[in-house]
Amino acid sequence: MTLSWRRATDDVGVTSYDIYQEDVRIHSVSGRETGARVTGLRPGTVYSFTVRARDAADNSSPDSDAVDLTTESAPGAPASTAPTELSARNGEVAGVPTVDLAWQPPDTGGPVTSYQLFLDGRLTTTIVFGAAPPPGRASYSLTVSAEKPGTRYRLKLRARLPDGKWGDFSAQRTVVIGGRAATR
Repeated sequence: MTLSWRRATDDVGVTSYDIYQEDVRIHSVSGRETGARVTGLRPGTVYSFTVRARDAADNSSPDSDAVDLTTESAPGAPASTAPTELSARNGEVAGVPTVDLAWQPPDTGGPVTSYQLFLDGRLTTTIVFGAAPPPGRASYSLTVSAEKPGTRYRLKLRARLPDGKWGDFSAQRTVVIGGRAATR
């Protein structure tokens, strides 16, 4: 895949751009570049990328907005079962921070009544809607206890398919409690 972005400005001067795949730096290019090619990706997989500019003083910018890209499926492979269009936003209920999630359920040929939610790579909860899932976009609010303002959380989810198996993971989202949420 080829990623591209607009040139960043900085009073010290942009020396490089770091490309992140789900919060892991995978590549860096010169500050003169405004694009990068990413290779070695699996077929039929959702990837989420962000870019950070770095200056001569080794300071990094905040993450760019995340972009989700799905590689083409291998010939004869089934369609992806990943939830799509996942968004994560900061929220609050009675002074307690929440992460408000919304997503488009996968097209599985049957109702999707439960999802596993992963926080920082670990299963956090199973969201169960019951026999009849809500129509259209699904949503859920997760109560979080941030150690301090600026705490980062990475979230992704997957659906329980009508055959009982767990489907593919959604693109990952990062939200900063007390900061800017990665939205989509």
